[in-house]
Amino acid sequence: MSWAVGYDSKWKRDIGYGVPSICDHPDCSESIDRGLSYVCGGDPYGGDDGCGLYFCKKHLFCVGRKKQRCGRCVKNRKPFAPKPDLEEWLHHKETDSSWEEWRKERAERAAR
Repeated sequence: MSWAVGYDSKWKRDIGYGVPSICDHPDCSESIDRGLSYVCGGDPYGGDDGCGLYFCKKHLFCVGRKKQRCGRCVKNRKPFAPKPDLEEWLHHKETDSSWEEWRKERAERAAR
């Protein structure tokens, strides 16, 4: 199994190291991907201790024995709002041949 591309049903967006993104901190525009290196909680979907959003290294913290977490989770606050998918990622999904089957399934579902 690969963590290149997956889907997070909580935040309703694509995740994985193959998904280009920017840091979910509202005051940051650092380029990252949505891989495990950048996820709050250090595990898919945030694990037990994180919100599951994605942050650059400047906005992830390791406190005590806990895995990497964002500033909001360190302080037990509500998560930030997730940032939307980048246009370059949406364009890739809409045009690349590797996503053709996904587009067909999506169109079939919409037709029903």
